[in-house]
Amino acid sequence: MDYERLIDEETWAFIKRTAESYPDDAVDLSIEDQRCVYNRMCQDFRQPRPVGLDVQDRSAGGVPVRVYTAGEPTRTVVYFHGGGFVVGGLDSHDDVCAELCVQTGYRVVAVDYRLCPEHVHPAQFQDSWTATNWVVQEFGDPLILAGDSAGGNLAAAVAQHARGRLEGVLGQVLIYPGLGGDTSAGSYVEHAQAPLLTLEEIRFYEKVRCGGPAPQNDPTFAPLQDIDFSGLPPTVVVTADCDPLRDDGPAYCRKITETGGRAHWVNEPGLVHGYLRARTSVKRAADSFERISVAIEALGQQIWPYD
Repeated sequence: MDYERLIDEETWAFIKRTAESYPDDAVDLSIEDQRCVYNRMCQDFRQPRPVGLDVQDRSAGGVPVRVYTAGEPTRTVVYFHGGGFVVGGLDSHDDVCAELCVQTGYRVVAVDYRLCPEHVHPAQFQDSWTATNWVVQEFGDPLILAGDSAGGNLAAAVAQHARGRLEGVLGQVLIYPGLGGDTSAGSYVEHAQAPLLTLEEIRFYEKVRCGGPAPQNDPTFAPLQDIDFSGLPPTVVVTADCDPLRDDGPAYCRKITETGGRAHWVNEPGLVHGYLRARTSVKRAADSFERISVAIEALGQQIWPYD
């Protein structure tokens, strides 16, 4: 793959800056060391919170959450962070959640689910489901589910599990999610050696997540394993073109539209996995973050601007 041609100079600068604190051989590090380098990398990119925010750390039925509020919101975004189910937390995506709160005007609740390998699947899904139910009981607002990477997986799993169990889910916005696609085909092969996320790393994180063989026919593990995609809320999936996970996005959208649901796929040319951190230094990433914010706001208002 000719990444020198596909990826522009701004994005290469972001990739190189990331590599300075998050080395290519990270999968060879201990889990503790991986978390240390990931936290350092996130801190290096972290932006100050916008003014006018109220931020509180709470407990959602025993699951730590961070609640961002600006003004008098009538919608709540439940946000699940990325990090391969192994790294990340409330601080790693603090600035992303803060900015989404200010840009949309919605309350944002970030979920600090338990991590692997100390807590293998389905602990992450269970925490996400518990926190989402707490949000409904605590605030009573209609919801938008959102997340990036591993968090996109959790948002989709919660949306699918919520059918017939939870009212008021207005939509979901999934950002370069890993949804359990076929790792022997498509983008998994085409971009097996993509910058910032390789197929080898995906397989490593899956192994750590399971603590053994990956489960089959378990949509709380891999949403694409579901057998029924009807009744899902309006869905927007945003992918990075130079990412092994890319093809999970259109595959998921097709499953939804084939059952008569609404789903829209946005593929971002020249971008790589994890580009949310590049939104202040790479124009392509900034434009994509604006599209993500607009999608969340639109779904919250029950507007579908993609027909």
